[in-house]
Amino acid sequence: MLTVYNCIVNEHDLRLVALAALICGISCFSAVNLLHHISRSTDRNRLAWLMIAATSTGFGIWATHFIAMLAFTPGIPSAYDPALSVLSLAASVTLTAAGMWIATLRNEFDYHLVGGAVLGGGIAAMHYIGMAAFEVQGRIEWNLLLVAVSLLAGVTLAALALRVVQRRPSLKATSGGAVLLTLAICTLHFIGMGAVSIFPDPSIVISEYTIEPTSQAFAAAAATLVILVLSASALWIDLRFRRQKLEVDRMHGLANAAVEGLIVCDGHRIISANDSMATLTGIATATLNGMQLGDLFGSDMSGFGEQPQEAELSGRDGTSIPVELIARSIDYCGKPHNVVAVRDIRERKKAEQEILRLAHFDPLTGLANRRSFSGRLETEIAAMGRTRKGGQLALLLLDLDRFKEVNDLYGHGAGDAMLQKVAHCVTGILRQGQMVARLGGDEFAIIAPNLTDPLEAGRIANTVLTAMREENRLSVGGGLVSASIGIALYPSDAENQASLISHADTALYRAKTEGKDTYRYFEASMGAEARDKRVMEHELRQAVARQEFYLVYQPQKEISSGKMVGFEALVRWRHPTRGDVSPSIFIPVAEDS
Repeated sequence: MLTVYNCIVNEHDLRLVALAALICGISCFSAVNLLHHISRSTDRNRLAWLMIAATSTGFGIWATHFIAMLAFTPGIPSAYDPALSVLSLAASVTLTAAGMWIATLRNEFDYHLVGGAVLGGGIAAMHYIGMAAFEVQGRIEWNLLLVAVSLLAGVTLAALALRVVQRRPSLKATSGGAVLLTLAICTLHFIGMGAVSIFPDPSIVISEYTIEPTSQAFAAAAATLVILVLSASALWIDLRFRRQKLEVDRMHGLANAAVEGLIVCDGHRIISANDSMATLTGIATATLNGMQLGDLFGSDMSGFGEQPQEAELSGRDGTSIPVELIARSIDYCGKPHNVVAVRDIRERKKAEQEILRLAHFDPLTGLANRRSFSGRLETEIAAMGRTRKGGQLALLLLDLDRFKEVNDLYGHGAGDAMLQKVAHCVTGILRQGQMVARLGGDEFAIIAPNLTDPLEAGRIANTVLTAMREENRLSVGGGLVSASIGIALYPSDAENQASLISHADTALYRAKTEGKDTYRYFEASMGAEARDKRVMEHELRQAVARQEFYLVYQPQKEISSGKMVGFEALVRWRHPTRGDVSPSIFIPVAEDS
């Protein structure tokens, strides 16, 4: 009966045993390296790496067994059953694939051990099916205890090998796993061979369909060649992957130094994103890798290129973030890729909106400013000119009465508060399509387009004045001052914007001179009076230079005695063409100007 020791030392050619161990070590080292690639691969590449690893390892286990069997010299005729030899190879590859697949499903203890145990089962299945293929001119008997020990040793060592490899990938873990897997294969084989006892029996005839050991040697040599080719390919792929990983890590480190979001794209597929991009989107870097650009920036990427392009970035919570994209072509891992800089422009957009607001709205009241008022008035006049439906556009100019006294008595803070109240009152009574603007100081304007009846403008003015009076009544401690309103209509009173504003201003002046807290429509006679007033203002200035003013003295007497007590000096104006102008005419003009 053969012992394990005698089986290895006396019944084997140790040179072939050493060769079998070398092939086993190469295939095991290749196997644990390929396991790392299976774990790191995406679903698309995972199956390919699994097949490469399983084939390389399965052929290695099979070649190890049959080269070691060639080293076995029982001293009597022997041969191999081809069908069972092929079946042992298929079992080796299939169960190796199943074990590796289970071990790489999750990075958890039980998955590693179960996967390793399945792999150990594949080693055992290959060995004992291979032994069943071994035909010899004698009776083969088994030591079931040693068979059980071989199974336990093979399965345990294979399970430990995959646990060591998968627990924390490193060079030390890779080497340790390769050694354990080699021990699993060799231990199971030689303990299993030690469990065999062969009793020569000339009456037993070897089947004529078996393969001679020499032919089996060629098959094992071919399997060894497959192992070497696959191992070399795996080594080359592993080295290439390591170089790519170093380049990827270097590029990722540089990208993480950037404040802007950076993504590297293969076409429209994201293959790398920096930490700033993850922070901007709220999506983890690992999740960003593999996404499409359209998932982040919408489906329309037709204008995407090297010119800056604004887009809306979709964040994790569904919010849209305005960004600016700039793309450049780079060489990444030996292939052309696009690197896209993603710049957050929320602050810039906010500043632009603030600039736009300041350009078109009054910062104190929030109403449209003079610029917006002019644009809107021009637009409404142009629209009415195109439609020609016969409606009226009313322009109401509103000016506060005695507003200067509020600033002088209570300060500008009180004046600002009053302007805000006025804006609130006026805005509250306007209908859709009507607009109120602050032109400056205490001047406001209302645009009321598409009026069918000119009297509607008066009703608007009266509603504004009523609202201000009600505010005065309800307010404690002062309330609002009163207002005067001038109204001009387009196209009845004017045919362009400048004339319309001028006529509304003339009507406003009339409202102020006739008692304030009221409104007046523009009348043609007001225009003549206004022109006369402006002409007189100009001539008054010229009269000073031309010395057209002179004094007259009016005596002052004491009524009781008739005694003269003094004189009152009065200014008089003698115009070259008008003659003597009455003081009641030119004195009010002089006071107003």
